Amino acid sequence: MVPLAAIDVGNALRLSLQVSLLATVFVTLVGGSLGYWLAKAKFSGKKWVEAIVTLPLTLPPVVVGFYLLLLFGQNGVLGKPLYDLTGWSLVFTWQGAVVAATIMALPIMTKTTKAALESVDSVYLQAAATLGQSPMAVLFRVWLPLAWKGVLAGVVLSFARCLGEFGATLMVAGNIPGRTQTMPIAIYEAVQTGKDGLGFLLVAILSLVSMGIILFSSSLNE
Repeated sequence: MVPLAAIDVGNALRLSLQVSLLATVFVTLVGGSLGYWLAKAKFSGKKWVEAIVTLPLTLPPVVVGFYLLLLFGQNGVLGKPLYDLTGWSLVFTWQGAVVAATIMALPIMTKTTKAALESVDSVYLQAAATLGQSPMAVLFRVWLPLAWKGVLAGVVLSFARCLGEFGATLMVAGNIPGRTQTMPIAIYEAVQTGKDGLGFLLVAILSLVSMGIILFSSSLNE
């Protein structure tokens, strides 16, 4: 068990924000692209792709973490070649926490982006295409200007999901104070060591930040 002195509120908050911001960048790029593709494309295996993307929302986070270990562990499918080539492993690093948070938040960004884009009247898209606009021009000149609030809401909610990620992060990154101990893991550690006062402080900080995110996200729908 990690000693109480190792629970640094400042470091835990800093690391949580660092991991969440970086993961949100990846989620926005990957999830946004997936959402756009799923909103635009029509193919027979579309439901299977959507089901796979949605899995992290339905599986327990520790199960997702286990799958990530199978992929990125030192003997994993991707982790072993990486370790053999560089001598570095993603496991027990803050980068591992970023990967875990990214995977857990990916369904939110993908589904929110897809829904936001599909809410745009297809008449505008057809008109732009008739005027000779390329698919990318239609996306940036028509689709996104009309759906930006929904897409931004997906980004904000994805950040909130990254900030609160616990199970998959603990499996992949572990609980190393100052290196991988994010706010949710620090809360778990404080409770486990019987320091409920510190746990309450951490919970209050995270709750206030999350409430601010929710209020901002709600304001986008007004």
